Amino acid sequence: MKEALTLSASTLKDNDVVNSKDESIGEISELMIDCKYGRISYAVLSFGGILGMGDKLFAIPWDALKLDTENKRFILNVDEETLKNSEGFDKDNWPDMADYSWSGRMYEHYNVKPYWD
Repeated sequence: MKEALTLSASTLKDNDVVNSKDESIGEISELMIDCKYGRISYAVLSFGGILGMGDKLFAIPWDALKLDTENKRFILNVDEETLKNSEGFDKDNWPDMADYSWSGRMYEHYNVKPYWD
């Protein structure tokens, strides 16, 4: 039987995110909950910038991330260049994450099957 892994959202915020080459690509700044389905839909990845200034944000489908509990971080299997060219947003201009057509594009970009299909 698998062990359950239940963590508070605040435990996951500010966790580092690395790619499969163990290169740092940012940190988790927020978790977005889909209340209709009762699950995390996105982790918001903060990338670039200095001391929180000029960061670009990315909505990463939750299922695209792998939690590395031993090192208290997440692994996202994309390279830095792919992330830089992804559709991002800034802290003052968030997309409508409740729009399933927008969400579908994000899930497709990260090669993850949408959980609402």
